[in-house]
This record gives sequence, C-alpha cells and structure tokens, in this order.
Amino acid sequence: MSLPNDLSKSLLPFDQKTTLGTVIEMSQSNWLVAGIVPGVERHPLKKLDPDERALLQLLKRWQAEAVKAGHTITRIAVAFEAGRDGFWLARWLRARDIDAHVIHPTSVAVSREHRRAKTDRLDTELLKRAFIGWLRGEPEHCHMAAVPTMEEEDAKRPNRERESLVGERSRIVNRMKSCLARLGIRNFKATLRKAPERLADLCTPEGTLLPPNTLAEMRRDMSRLRFVMEQIKQIEESQ
Repeated sequence: MSLPNDLSKSLLPFDQKTTLGTVIEMSQSNWLVAGIVPGVERHPLKKLDPDERALLQLLKRWQAEAVKAGHTITRIAVAFEAGRDGFWLARWLRARDIDAHVIHPTSVAVSREHRRAKTDRLDTELLKRAFIGWLRGEPEHCHMAAVPTMEEEDAKRPNRERESLVGERSRIVNRMKSCLARLGIRNFKATLRKAPERLADLCTPEGTLLPPNTLAEMRRDMSRLRFVMEQIKQIEESQ
C-alpha cells in the first residue's frame, strides 16, 4: 500500500493525453529541456540559458502546440536531477502551478552491460523514461526527493557549515602535524590554547629551533586554525 510520503512512485492518476511531461538536464552553462508533448510526434529538445522565465515560456509554448493538436493540457509535469542548483527551481515552478519534481540522481537505473556514451541527448532520454514510469505509478523507476521550503533549507545551514569547518580544522591540524613530523617533532598539539606561544620555543631532536620559513608557515596555519575554531564556537553557541 502506498503511503502519502511514498516518493518512489506518483500517487496522482496519470493521463498521458492531457499531461505535458518534461525533463531538464541542468549544468552551470545551460539547461537542456526535453519534452513529451501530447499530439506531437516529435520529442522536442531545446537548450536554454539557465533562466527560469525562459523555461516557463517554453513550457507554455509546448502546451499551446498540444492544444493546437487537439489535446487539452491539464497538467505540466517537470523533473530534473538534484544537483548544485538545489530545490529553488522546483519551488518556483510549483508556485506557478507546474507539477515540479526533483529526482535522486542515484535512483535512476543505468545499464552497466556496455559502456554508455555520455551525451546530453542520451541523458534526457534516460530521464524521460524514468520520469514517465514514475508518473505511471510504476515502482523502481526513480525516487523523488522531498522539496523543502526555504525555511527548512535554511535551518540546515548551521549544521552543514559546522561540518565543513570541522573538516577544515582537521585538515589544518593534520597539515601542521605532517610538517612538524618531518623535523622529528611529534608532541605538539595545535588545538591547545597556548599552542601559538609554544611555536617559537619548539625544538627539533637535534636541539635546533624551527627554521624561519617553517615557523612562518606554522604561524599562518595557527592563525587560520584559531579563526576556524572561533567560527565553530560561534555556531555551537548560537544553537
């Protein structure tokens, strides 16, 4: 039994004669829009600049073509893979009565029997097959991602920023450890409060102080580390 939040298949009835189906292959430089227009034998393919209003204009034009061919369009369904652009386009389209969906990229099955040429046309054909199967209510064609509100997305930002900063802190600490290990120094803890003061007095096993270029590098890394740790502290306090 399908649950209301089941995103593995559409829960709405699908009428292919009154539904304009569209998929978008999105990149930084352009959007490749492929449509299945009722009453139109050709499968139109149009490359656009990343422009939501041009996309809406194209959808309305294809809708007019379907009407001219004798098909009244009651539903415009659009799908694209989740990626760098996130969910803003789905929200924008939904606000204009477009049935927009975001596909989990890993949920689209790809044949691994032979090497598949990487072309936009093949990608849109694959997305169209997966999307139409999903619209028909057939399971396992693809899975959709729940489209969050802007407030829900914004609420996730502190945790994601903290995660990124913690990773940056680890990279800086590991880089400092590796640099000092080359000189035979292994007992220095960069995250301690008095670590910056100890840098100038660090000695190698040979009894010499840190070479000037290494010391300057350590101080720059230490400055970055203090800044990152302060930002982590601010996020944790705000939560």
